[in-house]
Order: sequence, then C-alpha cells, then structure tokens
Amino acid sequence: MKKLSLLLITLLAAMTFSSCGYNEMQANEEEVFAAWGDVEAAYQRRMDLIPNLVETVKGVAKFEKETLQGVIDARSRVGSIQMSKEILNDPASFQKFQNAQGELSSALSRLMVVVEKYPELKANQNFTDLMHQLEGTENRINVARVRYNQAVQKFNTSIRVFPNNITNNIFLKLERKEPFKAEEKAKEAPKVNFQ
Repeated sequence: MKKLSLLLITLLAAMTFSSCGYNEMQANEEEVFAAWGDVEAAYQRRMDLIPNLVETVKGVAKFEKETLQGVIDARSRVGSIQMSKEILNDPASFQKFQNAQGELSSALSRLMVVVEKYPELKANQNFTDLMHQLEGTENRINVARVRYNQAVQKFNTSIRVFPNNITNNIFLKLERKEPFKAEEKAKEAPKVNFQ
C-alpha cells in the first residue's frame, strides 16, 4: 500500500509539473526575443537600404540631368551663333561654330549611349523603385511589429493563466513584456528629401 501511495504521489507530481507551464513559459519568452530580433532586423534593413537607394537614385538622376543639360547647353550655343555665308570667310567665327557643333555632337553621343543602355531615361523608374522599396521596408517593419506584439500577448497570457502563474511566481518570476507602441510623432508620415 505504501508503494502504491508513493507511486500515485509520484505520478500526481509528474502530471502537475508536466502541466505547470514551466517549459511553455520559457519557450514563449524565447519567441518574444526572436520576434523582437525580427523587428530590429527590419529596422536595420531600413537603415542600410534607404540611404543607399536614395543615393543611387540621386546619382542616376544627376547623370541623366547632366547629360540632358549638356545637350541643352550645347544646342543653345549652336543656336546662338548666327549662320551666314560670311562665317565661311571668318576663321574665328567658323572655328567657334565648329566647336559649338562638336560640343553638340559630343553631348548627343553621350545621350545616345544613355538611350542605348536605357531605352527610356531611368530617373522616373528609379524614383518609382525607391518608392516601392520604401513601402516594402515599412511593410516589413509593420509585419515584424505585429508578430512581436502577438508573441508578447502569448507570453504575457502564459505567465498569467493558472497553473502557469503559480509556477512563474514560485520558480521563474518572469515579468510581463511590453508590446510595441508607436511614438506620438509616428502619426506623421516620414518625409523623404532628395536635396
């Protein structure tokens, strides 16, 4: 009888400890830490990606702007020289005309290289791509925040429900985790400045 009582007590203790939630609470806390790591990774992605994208777009836009401005300026110089038969008799005017035409040809050649490489000028596409990347990054951050908050809710619930709360109060003493809360200034959309 004594052995049977000892066996029943052992089984009851084993069942009690197996359902005490100790491992569940530990696993839930680790899930919170992993979810927060995802939030931090999304923030880091934004910190790494956005400045590089902006600089790339600025660089391409500057190159395209400089190329187009070169054509415009060269065309303007060619247009400022009065073409007449007399230009053929004035070597200085003729040389000035030839130089202007050469600058225009050179600018048009650079433009043609750009057009051949990029059938359409890419600045608009790059700005569109930047906007998509910004949107995608912000969506990733939001998804990571939501998953973090779900993990926090699961963890906080697991340390407060019976019998887990008893195990937590006696053995673990785990504290509630704070869910992600937006800052007050987060109500305003971030501004992207290309200057």
